[in-house]
Amino acid sequence: MDARTEELRDAHDVLSEWYAKNLVGVLESMPIERAMLDLFAEMTSAVGAQIADVGCGTGRLLPYLASRGLSPRGVDLSPKMIEVAQRENPDFTYEVADLRDLPFEDASLAGVVCWFSLIYLAPDARAAAFAELARVVKPGGYLVTAFKHGDGTLHRNAPGSLVESFGVDFDRHWLSAREMEERFAAAGFVLVFQGSTPPEERELAYGYMLVRKTESGSA
Repeated sequence: MDARTEELRDAHDVLSEWYAKNLVGVLESMPIERAMLDLFAEMTSAVGAQIADVGCGTGRLLPYLASRGLSPRGVDLSPKMIEVAQRENPDFTYEVADLRDLPFEDASLAGVVCWFSLIYLAPDARAAAFAELARVVKPGGYLVTAFKHGDGTLHRNAPGSLVESFGVDFDRHWLSAREMEERFAAAGFVLVFQGSTPPEERELAYGYMLVRKTESGSA
């Protein structure tokens, strides 16, 4: 494991209990996020029920996805996040894994959820990561992602930030919708829908994208 990935894993180990405490019920107050997950669920159900939440964190999305008729399992880089997920949402299967080396067979999933989990990819890791996501999705299957809009600039934690108060730090990259679409296209996905929230004071716009794996595996 490279130093950058190790830093990300260790930081989220430290943050796992904070996530467990502070993200409970957040989805209920976010109608746009629910709408995106609903669209993903409805379209994916025509392909199959087996899906994965890659970068699942505390597993908070899995009960919602299951309530939409899907059979989700969770994957996260952080062992402590997986421990929290097993405790807080115990009705699902979880594994510790890197999204660049997923524990799934080729074309074994009807869909994948990447909810703010692609924002940690450095430029030299992106092509392999998007290709790995494409590998595990069936032709005709779907992937939905949420991200923060930006220009790809590397971000670290600002002095006085919440994360810094825990004594940890890690790289984040806010990508443009254009780069996201291009990365997916290169991996063999086609765009189905994209949208965003308007930016707010001190907060970047959130982007949402639903893509479909092409039958040939290349766009």
